[in-house]
Amino acid sequence: MSTLLYITAHPGNPEASYSLSVGEQFVQAYQESNPGDKVVHVDLYERDIPQIDADVFSAWGTLQTGGAFDQLTAVQQQKITQLNNLLEEFVAADKYVFVTPMWNFSYPPVVKAYIDSFCVRAKTFKYTENGPVGLLENKKAFHIQATGGVYSEGPVADRENASRHLKTVLNFVGITDFDNLFVEGISTAGERAPQIKADAIEKARNVAQNF
Repeated sequence: MSTLLYITAHPGNPEASYSLSVGEQFVQAYQESNPGDKVVHVDLYERDIPQIDADVFSAWGTLQTGGAFDQLTAVQQQKITQLNNLLEEFVAADKYVFVTPMWNFSYPPVVKAYIDSFCVRAKTFKYTENGPVGLLENKKAFHIQATGGVYSEGPVADRENASRHLKTVLNFVGITDFDNLFVEGISTAGERAPQIKADAIEKARNVAQNF
């Protein structure tokens, strides 16, 4: 049995969000094809995701120099515990589906905060004399991204900083089996917008059946 993390980063609902509506269809098709697998929904707007701030840096410093966990303040303990929980959940999974909109040429800030929770030395990557090596091998990831314009190709493709960054990060931690699906051009599509979503749902369901 495999575990799939269905990671969403949109404060809205599937009725209003193109990314979420396509993502839900992906999960539905995946569960139909893999009834024995476990799907865990990680809603980044519902999870408590601490930022890497002064509390966290100070706590890490204490722990790395041999200090005990109970030496940390209550706030530090809460933040470190939550970061560790997010990390362990991510490491334990086999497959990942990220579902995001693109805002201002990137994804919502909560995605970066989540990435910071699992990019941890000796847990998801290590440094060697030949450079960093990812530790999360034999896993796969898929990114569903909705955008108002067209960024997968064309004159503004260089402004797409979300899926490219996600791929870079996942490759860094060893997840090199990565693909994406852009649900794009919604803002300029007019009456074609529903068809764009329908086409994306069909593609997503096809991918899910063999994911």
